[in-house]
Amino acid sequence: MPTEPVGPLTTSPIITRFEGNPILTAAKCPYPATLTFNAGVCKLGDLYYMVFRNDVADPENPGRLHETNLGLATSWDGINWEVQPEPCFSLADDEIVRAYDPRLTVIGQRVYMCFAVDTRHGICGGVAVTDDFSEFEILSFSAPDNRNMVLFPELFGGMYVRLERPFPVYGRGRDSERFDIWISDSPDLRYWGNHQLLLGTEHVPFCNRKIGPAAPPVRTHAGWLTTFHAVDVDENVTWGGMTQFRQEGWKKRYTAGLMLLDLEDPYQVVGMCRTPLIVPEADYELNGFRNAVIFPGGMILEDDGEVKIYYGAADAVTCLATARVEDLIALCQQG
Repeated sequence: MPTEPVGPLTTSPIITRFEGNPILTAAKCPYPATLTFNAGVCKLGDLYYMVFRNDVADPENPGRLHETNLGLATSWDGINWEVQPEPCFSLADDEIVRAYDPRLTVIGQRVYMCFAVDTRHGICGGVAVTDDFSEFEILSFSAPDNRNMVLFPELFGGMYVRLERPFPVYGRGRDSERFDIWISDSPDLRYWGNHQLLLGTEHVPFCNRKIGPAAPPVRTHAGWLTTFHAVDVDENVTWGGMTQFRQEGWKKRYTAGLMLLDLEDPYQVVGMCRTPLIVPEADYELNGFRNAVIFPGGMILEDDGEVKIYYGAADAVTCLATARVEDLIALCQQG
């Protein structure tokens, strides 16, 4: 089915990219690492924690990635990160191929991690919990195919709530990549139900393919500030940067969007910015493993009203952008 192009896009003027981007690269890891991106970030007390995806190239065939694990880094300012000596999480057995794309949510004093799981029979979403980032208890796996899951940091009427992005093989008729954001709830993080559509691709003007949850939502006085990623096909996107991983025909552009969900009923969208929040424009966003990719995975609201947004860039490195919370809320309320 023909797809109408989205056309030129620009980053919102309220966004400030950190001048020292990227804040995490493979060179900072004390163990084999090739692509360090799509990180989840949380804050406990004064200390920031980052769990990042690490894709590792085959030393005998540098153009092939042969392993994925999750690394752990800590920071006292949310800018300068120290990577811990060993990866903190990995999964692989006869059925599971790898775990990746972590998202961190603090509920009480425990850290819950959503992550994607490649299996030999499809892609699942997993939920695990940890108290120390060294041991994780896996609470549940979804059925295939589902991923990009994120948890809210509060319960609603005694129920946990998550955003998710299923991607059925048939899509919507012949439009096979029209994947949308859904929402569901659970009494115990193990059994999930009450699945409902939250946001469709047709509601996002800067998307002509798919959307999905990004960083876990953040509570504000106006509602749950919620990022998402949006994908459009752009004929101007070409491969570059890490040429050893070249994928011919790559034409997708990933941007970051923003919406506001009701504080008491997160099943309700109460506002959405109709233009993208962050668009790939910097060299480290345009050139990497996959070019022209912005993929938010963590968002921290500081006491002074600054919002730190952590995002994967070009599927290769981790970066930071900031904005004022009132400016972000205003974007959503303006529509």
